[in-house]
Amino acid sequence: MSNRTARADDAGPTAEDFAALRRNLEEQRRFRLEQLARMTRPAPDRTPRRAPAPVPAATAWDGSAARREVRAALTASARMVLHDVEAALERMDQGRYGTCELCGGPVGLRRLTIVPQARYCGHCHQAREARR
Repeated sequence: MSNRTARADDAGPTAEDFAALRRNLEEQRRFRLEQLARMTRPAPDRTPRRAPAPVPAATAWDGSAARREVRAALTASARMVLHDVEAALERMDQGRYGTCELCGGPVGLRRLTIVPQARYCGHCHQAREARR
C-alpha cells in the first residue's frame, strides 16, 4: 500500500464513472481507427489537367517530402494513441483499470476523466516524466 495520504481526487471511479470512461475510450478508439483509415488510404490522383508553371525541383521535393514526413508523424501518433486506448480497454476487461501500474494505488477520477487511457497515478506519472 502506498504511503501517500489518499485525497478525494485520488478516489477510483464508480460503476457509473467506469461506464462513462468506457464510452469515452470506445469513442476514441473509433475515431483513431477512422483517422488511420483515412491516413493510410492512397492519396487521390492530383494530376493537373493543364501543365502547371515550372517549379524548381528542390522546392517541389521539399514540399512533397515535408508532407510525407508530417503524414508519417501523424500516423505514428494516431497508432500510439490507439494502442494506449486499446490497452486501457483491455485493463477494463481484466479489472485492472484505474490502478496505477507502478505503485498499485488508484488513478484518480479527475486524471482518468482528462486522460482515460492513463496507466499511472499523477504522482507516478510525474516521477516518470522527471526521470526523462
